[in-house]
Amino acid sequence: MAASATLHCLTGCAIGEITGLIIGTAVGLSTGWTIVLAVSLAFFFGYLLSTVPLVKTGLGFFAALGIVFAADTLSIATMEVVDNLVMAVIPGAMEAGLVNVLFWVGMMIALTAAFLAAYPVNRYLLQRGKGHALTHEYHGSPAVTTGFRRYLPSFSTGALVAVIAAFLLGGLVVSAADELGNGSDDNSHAAAPSSAVRR
Repeated sequence: MAASATLHCLTGCAIGEITGLIIGTAVGLSTGWTIVLAVSLAFFFGYLLSTVPLVKTGLGFFAALGIVFAADTLSIATMEVVDNLVMAVIPGAMEAGLVNVLFWVGMMIALTAAFLAAYPVNRYLLQRGKGHALTHEYHGSPAVTTGFRRYLPSFSTGALVAVIAAFLLGGLVVSAADELGNGSDDNSHAAAPSSAVRR
């Protein structure tokens, strides 16, 4: 249960972190503001992924958000502190940019460290009937199939984790291909002057 709860929080954090870094890089924000945006979105998506299933069971939005706020805040906060510390410790990872192998490897290491840090926190809370234990009574409830709630999506934690893992691997592959392509271009440009000299 602790592992599942931690993976659930990690998924929301990863979505927010990556989205924030993409936006920050795209609009040219400084490293500090990019981190602020990424952390804010990590909390937003973390809360959102936990709130939607509760609303789907018939709870009001603010009632569900109140439960999720009490259940997930410590876990998400732990993840964000560890994730950003690890990214800051890895030389050049924060400034690497999205099309850089270092960024994606750093993100994988940081998210893994965040999971390992938040797991004992979630385990401790669950053992005391807190944290994700507050939401468990609603997870077994049947989904409401009337009104707007019938349009709310249902995603298993496993499916969300698989999507994030695929996205991280995709980013890594694209970055590696870009660096290999740039390396080939650099080599061809470097070879041109020497052949011209020979002529």
